[in-house]
Amino acid sequence: MTDPHGQSHAQPDGQPDAAPDTLLALARPLAEEVAAELERALEGDRRATTVDSKSTGTDLVTEMDRWAERHITERILAARPHDGVLGEEGADVVGTSGVTWCVDPIDGTVNYVHAMPGFCVSIAAQVAGERGPETVAAVVASPLHRDVFTATRGGGAFRNDRPIRCGAPPSLGRAVVGTGFGYDPDHPARQAAVVAQVIPRIADVRRGGSAALDLCWVACGRLDAYWEVGLNPWDHAAASLVATEAGARCEGLHGAPPSSAFVLAAPPDVFAELHDVLAAADAASV
Repeated sequence: MTDPHGQSHAQPDGQPDAAPDTLLALARPLAEEVAAELERALEGDRRATTVDSKSTGTDLVTEMDRWAERHITERILAARPHDGVLGEEGADVVGTSGVTWCVDPIDGTVNYVHAMPGFCVSIAAQVAGERGPETVAAVVASPLHRDVFTATRGGGAFRNDRPIRCGAPPSLGRAVVGTGFGYDPDHPARQAAVVAQVIPRIADVRRGGSAALDLCWVACGRLDAYWEVGLNPWDHAAASLVATEAGARCEGLHGAPPSSAFVLAAPPDVFAELHDVLAAADAASV
């Protein structure tokens, strides 16, 4: 268990407690603390708008991205020194406890740079599973929306401590569906062509700019479905669990687990039909 100071107590075998509730108890206040600092930084702190680019000229990173990841990594390892950490801005700590933290310090940096709602802090605690890393505890904190989404494996999903369930559109034709576009300049045109094939089959499409929030919005019914290609593990590690625990199917194509190749989240009633529409549009080939 974790004490009020964030220190993890060891189990009888000497290993740190890896119960999902214990991991969430560490991650949630940390995500909320960082999210609050991100919001404060928008009120005149140059670190929020001092921008560099990464993979392409539109793939942005701010000093606040770097600060947030360092802060989260330091706090996690202070409480659980044997855990691993994988972060968007370069954190790559190999642990020995069997728990790895997958961290996106600011998902939706372009929105953040423009002070637009649609950015968040995402932290997932993962363990080894049969088909790869499996998230067992997750928090996604969206400061400008005043939302904190949480989930534990088998424990349900919550928004601001209230249980949430994904929506149930009466048909795919009534569904409002989110998606995103990659930073590689060769990808958006192909992704736009897929959208053009999908739009006649749905009610409308949205592009929010944060994969983590789009998945959480599926979880609470703000979006009826979401798909994207080319995500990194930290983009969806936490929010995929939130969506799944809220009753959505969150998978890749043809039953594969969600991955950089493809992520689709939707209520079970429309998942299969939307999956087939996207597969027919060759949505995974970007």
